[in-house]
Amino acid sequence: MPEYSLALSDAEIERYQLMAEAAERRERDLWVAAGAAPGARIADVGCGPGAIAVRLAKTAGPDGAVWAVDRDGDALSVASVLAEKAGVRVHTATGSADATGLPAGTFDLVMLRHVLAHNGGREQAIVDHLATLARPGGGAVYLDDIDADSFRLRGAPAAYEEMDERYRELHRRRGNDLTIGTRLDELLTSAGLELVAFEGHIDVITPPGMRGPAWAARDAMIVEGLVTPEDIARWDEAFCRAEHDGREVRFFGANFVAFARRP
Repeated sequence: MPEYSLALSDAEIERYQLMAEAAERRERDLWVAAGAAPGARIADVGCGPGAIAVRLAKTAGPDGAVWAVDRDGDALSVASVLAEKAGVRVHTATGSADATGLPAGTFDLVMLRHVLAHNGGREQAIVDHLATLARPGGGAVYLDDIDADSFRLRGAPAAYEEMDERYRELHRRRGNDLTIGTRLDELLTSAGLELVAFEGHIDVITPPGMRGPAWAARDAMIVEGLVTPEDIARWDEAFCRAEHDGREVRFFGANFVAFARRP
């Protein structure tokens, strides 16, 4: 399975937490409709540093349980720390999105966020596996992903366009579909699930130091030979100059969510 392209720097962890806060505020009713409730058994697959898992654990409460699964041990370590700070219990486990190692047919809610776009050619296999984890008779699979064709970074220096094109080439080489969010409903129904909801919205994000997902993937682009350390230094200088000039950078991007139940 292709490597995930985003580095887990402190800035990225902060970005995940901001995104999780915005996601819960916007999607709370959908989470509840899908099965996020006191006492629920919930799986957060591809959890990253656990920002969403911690919020789900607060909802599940002491009588429920959340399992956070990721291939990245460093991400799971961060998830454990965030859970401890929040005073909630999150079980962490190493696994991939199409082979989590979790017990089949035992979860009220299985959530997967911003993973499918990074796993070219494996999208349906991943959703098929998630469907087996949901309990028969109403367990839900909840997906969230992007349409990168909509991405904009207003106020960014001209260097952003070059950086963004290299980022898209990285995903083209890996066979990733950066518009996968527009196909979430098809993936769920093809897995034999009954679609309940399919919605889209535009994120508007302005965290300090915002440089977009292309910047977060800079190390992966170096490994792929798409950029050089000199390119990174040049882009960093351009962004620092813009930040010094007081330019406010806003990120815009379309995001889609869908969930379906297991009969």
